[in-house]
Amino acid sequence: MKKLLTGVAAVALTFAVGTSGWCAEKVLKMSTTTSTQSSGLLDILLPEFEKATGIKIKVIAKGTGAAIRDGQDGNVDVIFVHAKGREMKFVEDGFGTKRYPVMHNDFVVVGGPNDPAGIKGMKDAAGALNKIASAKAVFISRGDDSGTHTKEQSLWAATGLNMVDQKLTITKKGKKTDITIKRPENSEDWYFSIGQGMGKAMTFADEKQAYTMSDRGTYIKYKYGKTPAVELEVFCEGDELLANPYGIIPVDPKKHAHVQYDMAMEFVNWLTGEAGQKLIGDYRLVGKQLFYPDVIK
Repeated sequence: MKKLLTGVAAVALTFAVGTSGWCAEKVLKMSTTTSTQSSGLLDILLPEFEKATGIKIKVIAKGTGAAIRDGQDGNVDVIFVHAKGREMKFVEDGFGTKRYPVMHNDFVVVGGPNDPAGIKGMKDAAGALNKIASAKAVFISRGDDSGTHTKEQSLWAATGLNMVDQKLTITKKGKKTDITIKRPENSEDWYFSIGQGMGKAMTFADEKQAYTMSDRGTYIKYKYGKTPAVELEVFCEGDELLANPYGIIPVDPKKHAHVQYDMAMEFVNWLTGEAGQKLIGDYRLVGKQLFYPDVIK
């Protein structure tokens, strides 16, 4: 009996140690925009962060709107996105503790080589969209409530064109969300909102030799780092309205007590510190810089 009890105790101890080790694994949940993942940047950052801290990051990549909703629902510990106005509202509404700037690049208006609207070389983004509308040239919108889509919507508003509301249902990983977008009036024949990520929108625009708007990092990857490469060319760039800043925000534990705030801050401090900022600044794809650090130059 004594031997049996000793054996049971040993098994129990082994299980307890194993379970304790399993529970001790540190995993941080992060919702982020598709551009940080599709650009390959996270493949560089996250292994180095884990090496430095022992913390693994579970990445949920989706459009910025959906990533923000993950934070609002307490499904993640931190969000890393690129729609500053929406990020600040997330903090103001009590869902996030503070927005920390991380990096930036820019958006570009791209299209097929034939350029039917004649916008090549333009800097005025709203003017370029006006010419696309006047020419009724095919424009592909992500239409997915992402940061890129949010920026595109603001640019159409800046054109001064008459805009109309359109209700859409988008599906991300099996979850349906209703959104309302604005589109130019009488644009059914040339403005197509596809409810997809940047890569698919760019591929579709390439197939149709249409215009679209992309963050520069994803454009570089699809133009120079992918086989077959897209034929799309950059036609409009350099407008201040095309700036694309990225921020990181820990979910507020006052709103969702279960979130891992301390680990989130470890990631924030590392990402905005010397190690993370250097990796961001040094990251290249086919020799081209995709992102520029905002904290440490």
